[in-house]
Amino acid sequence: MSRSIRAICLGGMAFGVNAAYAQEVSQPLQRVEVTGSRIRQVDLETAQPVQVMTQQQIQATGLVTVGDILNQLSSAGSPDFSKGGSLTSNRENGGQYINLRNLGSQRLLVLVDGKRWTQTVDGFTDMSTVPSSMIDRIEVLKDGASSIYGSDAIAGVVNIILKKKLEGGQLSAYIGANENHGDGKSKDFSLSFGANSDKVSLMFGLSHTEQGVVWARSRDITRFPRTPKYPTEGLGAGPWANIFDDAGTFDLVLNHTGSEIGDGVGADSRNPANYHDYSSSIAADKFNSASQMMFQMPNRLDTIFTKGTVELPYGMQFATTAMFSQRKSSAQIAGYPLNSFSQPAFPVYVDKDSYYNPFGSSVAGAGNGIDVGFVRRTIEQPRVTENTNRTFHVDATLSGDFNLRSLPWNWSVGYNHSAVNGSTFGTGNLNLLNLKRALGPSFRNASGVVQCGTPGAPISLTECTPFNIIGGPSASTPAAIAYVMSTGQATYGSTINSATADLAGELFTLPAGAIGIAGGIEHREVRGYDQPGQFEQSGYSSDLAGNPTRGRYTVREAYAELNVPLLKGVPFAELLSVNLATRHSDYSNFGVTNNSKASFMWKPVKDVLVRGTWAEGFRAPAVGDTFGGGQQTFDDYLDPCDSLYGQRSAPGVEAACTAAGAGPGFRQFAQTGPIESAAGDQSPYPFVGGAGNAFLSPETAITKTAGFVYSPSFLPGFSAALDWFNIKVTNQITGITASEVAEYCYVRGLPSFCGALKRDPASGQIISLNRGNANKGALETEGLDLSLGYRLPRTAYGAFNIRSETSYVDSLRDQAETGAEWVNYEGEYFYNRVKSNLSLDWSLGNWSSTVTARYYSPVKDHCYKVNATECNSIGGTASWGTNYNKLGSVTYTDLSVGYKTAWKGQILVGVNNIFAKEPRMTVDGAASSSLVDADFPLDRFFYVRYNQSF
Repeated sequence: MSRSIRAICLGGMAFGVNAAYAQEVSQPLQRVEVTGSRIRQVDLETAQPVQVMTQQQIQATGLVTVGDILNQLSSAGSPDFSKGGSLTSNRENGGQYINLRNLGSQRLLVLVDGKRWTQTVDGFTDMSTVPSSMIDRIEVLKDGASSIYGSDAIAGVVNIILKKKLEGGQLSAYIGANENHGDGKSKDFSLSFGANSDKVSLMFGLSHTEQGVVWARSRDITRFPRTPKYPTEGLGAGPWANIFDDAGTFDLVLNHTGSEIGDGVGADSRNPANYHDYSSSIAADKFNSASQMMFQMPNRLDTIFTKGTVELPYGMQFATTAMFSQRKSSAQIAGYPLNSFSQPAFPVYVDKDSYYNPFGSSVAGAGNGIDVGFVRRTIEQPRVTENTNRTFHVDATLSGDFNLRSLPWNWSVGYNHSAVNGSTFGTGNLNLLNLKRALGPSFRNASGVVQCGTPGAPISLTECTPFNIIGGPSASTPAAIAYVMSTGQATYGSTINSATADLAGELFTLPAGAIGIAGGIEHREVRGYDQPGQFEQSGYSSDLAGNPTRGRYTVREAYAELNVPLLKGVPFAELLSVNLATRHSDYSNFGVTNNSKASFMWKPVKDVLVRGTWAEGFRAPAVGDTFGGGQQTFDDYLDPCDSLYGQRSAPGVEAACTAAGAGPGFRQFAQTGPIESAAGDQSPYPFVGGAGNAFLSPETAITKTAGFVYSPSFLPGFSAALDWFNIKVTNQITGITASEVAEYCYVRGLPSFCGALKRDPASGQIISLNRGNANKGALETEGLDLSLGYRLPRTAYGAFNIRSETSYVDSLRDQAETGAEWVNYEGEYFYNRVKSNLSLDWSLGNWSSTVTARYYSPVKDHCYKVNATECNSIGGTASWGTNYNKLGSVTYTDLSVGYKTAWKGQILVGVNNIFAKEPRMTVDGAASSSLVDADFPLDRFFYVRYNQSF
């Protein structure tokens, strides 16, 4: 075994090799397959950088889900779906996804034991569906690999290797929670058992994982939408009705007691004298939505797992894996901000003949009443969405080994079925048909009970319940709330079926080694659906109206890979080899694509390995990209035409805005008035997002890497690797945001985006905006990865091992469409220039410990307000234009300590964020409830784990 391999294995690191494959020199070396190649080799050094995380390292993180674990990698970007995204309506919400290189989670291929894992309709792979207790190791290939694995392997490949064999049983129990409030409680319990014989190996496992809720109201930093510094800002529509007439003669709010959490009592709503003029400056008339919202959403995962292998005659082996996981997640947000135009196609007023209308006929006199419009949040019932996600995977592989001309060959044929299906159940939205009846004509009957209808045409109390919506929560009744509320439901699913056949071996032997070759074919079917409830589709619910998604495509593929050793053991070439690969893919929905790769390894001396790759990549449109039905959405966005927080000072923006009807002095309005910061606010009008595009073509990519590994013979146990990467994605498929549509129209001057929005001629407000998927422009990133590892010589004080992984991003830029200017994002929020993890492992006898420091470099954030307090770089430039607030670097330190008992047990205790680094205010990284990033620690997190073998 070469010195570089020994050093890397001793250091517990992997720089293009897998530390788990370390073998003693005295043992016969076996040919193994490493992620990124289909050719089995004895020499495990590869031309591609592969990072490996072992089960021991997984447990030392103190985290319980694969998503949380991998999101701490230095090469991982910010999650596409935040734990704090309770307002996010995607089916993916509640899952965990890996955004490698900040290129998007859908551009990362996830394998389990080398086989494709499940994907959602929109092409995302939920990492939380794989229980961490069943994992042997995780291999992360930081390189494009479409020529080997096909679609999606642009940013890289995550290959989760499950445990192969187990003799006896293993039990593991874990519990952890935040220090100050005991919330965010996590639990993890697993039981596995295995038995082996000469011919058969069986393994069975059960696991249960929970991550608890964190409520926004539980902490000062999160209990206000805009932090405690601005307690009256960011408040939404209030529970005390704001009423108005179409003629604009009055705009009133009911008098009431209490504050902005709806804890007061309203005055008699039938008396016109009990009202005051609406003013956006009266905080008590509004509502603090954070008081009812989750800051971090909870989830629960239950898994059953089995795996078996049978040795067959003639060197054959049959292997199968089956797994079923059920994930339940929930999200709660504030009661619905209802208004007369919640569904513009079905407006609802308080009828002129409603008993509760202060300007109706029962108060003003017969024939004098008028219909009244309203804005009123129904805080009596917060909106809750329960998402149940079920994942089923089964695969079966028949494989074998044989010799041809005394050279080793191997073959396999297999079938892989991965399916995810789920359902959502929502409460807290309103049935607009029932609401219209409840706000329609009503009267007080002879029994003194208010009843729907008129004295001459009453409606039975069992058929309709009148609703005093104007009187606020103190005037509503449980019966009325139950009558006007609706339940929403939807089902969704995605299935991948694939059949594969692979053959690999050695063609012949050259002086430098054997020429390896691999080839195979694959047939894959992908289908998916997303079916909203019929009532939600009708548009008679305040829930987001949506159209169904349903689609299917097939692909036939063939690949070939060739590894050629050119030189070995000669001056200036201890090793020189090249690897070539290509893949042909024929898709039923868009046609043919071919993708190839070339890489090399060169060792000028024994201590140094130089490597590099050039690879083509692609990502096929997902089912949702092509067949998505689209749905209504109330987007948070910033209008660049806003005169206070927009970009009117940028070249050409003033003229473009004025021409569109948003003249000088224009202010963007949210639900309660003008927006109050550069964070923008939620649109009071429903937009349409997520519509599919049948004319999409695949994304294409070029990946280039070059680097070296240094393992000096004079310093045993030390290794260093430095790799440069450049990835450029063209023909990018992306779903654009509402802010981007407006920005691309007015700031960047792209006419195709101006056609996607419409302004009200009178007010200038954006009242309609369509955003969907498109092949637009390009995305490119470039940077360096640095890996260091040093296992120090053993001392009387124990064994020490240093591990470090650092990613530096020199450039991350986006091009909105072909020919448009490139916009750089590196160094802005979500896109740290530097992320680094440094770990020190120690062991002595039965004791062990790991301390890890996680570093995030400074970032630019939007200014909450353009003043010296909230904007430390006034006039500074960023991707959005001018003015930014620079947030300093942050480092989190984690500690774990373990002890092995005499009865085959292990106790592990730890503290993450041991120095209690406090959260900070951010505009760009804000959770749905508050201006705080929910994906960073809130305070210290304590945990304990116990492992028992038997």
